[in-house]
Amino acid sequence: MTSQVSSPAEQADETVAGEQRKAAGTKDVRRLDRVIIRFAGDSGDGMQLTGDRFTSETASFGNDLSTLPNFPAEIRAPAGTLPGVSSFQLHFADHDILTPGDAPNVLVAMNPAALKANIGDLPRGAEVIVNTDEFTKRAMQKVGYETSPLEDGSLDGYQIHPVPLTTLTVEALKEFELTRKEAERSKNMFALGLLSWMYHRPTEGTERFLRSKFAKKPDIAAANIAAFRAGWNFGETTEDFAVSYEVAPAATAFPPGVYRNISGNLALSYGLVAASRQADLPLYLGSYPITPASDILHELSKHKNFGVRTFQAEDEIAGIGAALGAAFGGSLAVTTTSGPGVALKSETIGLAVSLELPLLVVDIQRGGPSTGLPTKTEQADLLQAMYGRNGEAPVPVVAPRTPADCFDAALEAARIALTYRTPVFLLSDGYLANGSEPWRIPDLEELPDLRVQFAQGPNHTLDDGTEVFWPYKRDPQTLARPWAIPGTPGLEHRIGGIEKEDGSGNISYAPANHDFMVRTRQAKVDGIEVPDLDVDDPNGARTLVLGWGSTYGPITAAVRRLRRAGESIAQAHLRHLNPFPKNLGTVLEGYDKVVIPEMNLGQLATLIRAKYLVDAHSYTQVNGMPFKAEQLATALKEAIDG
Repeated sequence: MTSQVSSPAEQADETVAGEQRKAAGTKDVRRLDRVIIRFAGDSGDGMQLTGDRFTSETASFGNDLSTLPNFPAEIRAPAGTLPGVSSFQLHFADHDILTPGDAPNVLVAMNPAALKANIGDLPRGAEVIVNTDEFTKRAMQKVGYETSPLEDGSLDGYQIHPVPLTTLTVEALKEFELTRKEAERSKNMFALGLLSWMYHRPTEGTERFLRSKFAKKPDIAAANIAAFRAGWNFGETTEDFAVSYEVAPAATAFPPGVYRNISGNLALSYGLVAASRQADLPLYLGSYPITPASDILHELSKHKNFGVRTFQAEDEIAGIGAALGAAFGGSLAVTTTSGPGVALKSETIGLAVSLELPLLVVDIQRGGPSTGLPTKTEQADLLQAMYGRNGEAPVPVVAPRTPADCFDAALEAARIALTYRTPVFLLSDGYLANGSEPWRIPDLEELPDLRVQFAQGPNHTLDDGTEVFWPYKRDPQTLARPWAIPGTPGLEHRIGGIEKEDGSGNISYAPANHDFMVRTRQAKVDGIEVPDLDVDDPNGARTLVLGWGSTYGPITAAVRRLRRAGESIAQAHLRHLNPFPKNLGTVLEGYDKVVIPEMNLGQLATLIRAKYLVDAHSYTQVNGMPFKAEQLATALKEAIDG
């Protein structure tokens, strides 16, 4: 852990204050500028809930933060096994941070499997809080411990805090009429109370949450609150924890405003609702549940009061088919999925390209191929989004960079879809979807005006003077065709997947017309107005690191480390992947080396090399986890020196 640097006078004051606390029987309080905590246990131990509650209280306290939930794909993985370990990592600080952190300063291990699965990530000297009740001979043998790591000296390099969490929890709840198994389930709340004491986290919000969560089971609510308070009191009274820590609010890290903690999927959901309100259109979601996109369906189903309609279809094809039908009917239409679902939706995406209707295709990427790694993150759907359809079927692609940025990316994707009458891919991933950070709630006047004008009547005059409606007569600026609401008198027209005649929309097999329509649809996407690429280059560097999507945090953290070490490196990050910003070619020409880190085997690098003939260097990782900042800093330093 990194402590804040104090002046000699401040250090003297702290020494006097520490002596006064000892004389009064109170414990020392140390100030830190940042902490990385990882909660780990069985998938049934409630580690995600524990981490989420600690995160919520940390956000309300005013720290900057970043989280990394990590859990098995199985609903209930085998208890006590390494594949069944679920963890939640939280990095919080008194200053601006960008990642969940490379290495935890504190590990809470609920059983031997959690210890073995995570101890290798800890630096020497880190604190380890271990639930000793679970270190039975059978449990240790299950994960390959021949002797107890708590007794054989293998953990001597760490600060070990052995705590019988299960026993203490059961003892604290003996006044409640609960079975031992029911009481043991609250041990995660005991651990949360202990960590809340260690880091001076607020407690009122967690107690309020527990009362609400178990409102129909007040005895269970009371038991969990009692376990939470018992954990706090244990930290206050036990001699094993002689020190607690303070991490001050990140007062200078945020512009003024009202903030809340938000995950990527929640931010994306709110962005979709905001887009529908700004467009004055009903929001329709046609979806089939798939990890890690299902949270969006769950969240949007709560917002019927905002005119949101959610349809859980029987499969992926039905989900996007219903969404495209809603787009034809005049709704802001969305379908959500992950990589395997995109493959199933590809034919209907091609139909949306042909029909030229606005449709948002939200892909929360995960590890593949096929079913792959349902709960792990990856960026490997970029080429599928670009080219995964038959024929020439260009689709714009937008990618958020952080959990909070998912809100703005949803608005941007909606702007493009509505303005240019086209399906749009929104490429998030599991890291952004499940991770969280503080988000400044925008004022309404900051949101873009997305209102559209539907076709009202005839728009073309035939040679004989007859006024008719041509569904493919285009706006000269955007090349968008008119959007006609079904049932509007005089606007009847054909739809379908067979090639349309330019203007009239009638079926056409003419070679020249097909050539023209293919090139026109491509020109429409190529002509989409997107902002120029911003480049962060304060020192005239010769090496540029170019990223997209969720690599933003690790790349930026790595760049900061290199600059603090005196290195000169430039950084740019793409939100728009199709079309690319118009100045991207000029930017790339300005550097001797271009390095592109990606959580795939180099898909953006392939596109950059093909389009701009630049010898971009790929740095790739496909292990289901985000990059670590130190790992990227090392790779970028080698690129600078190479």
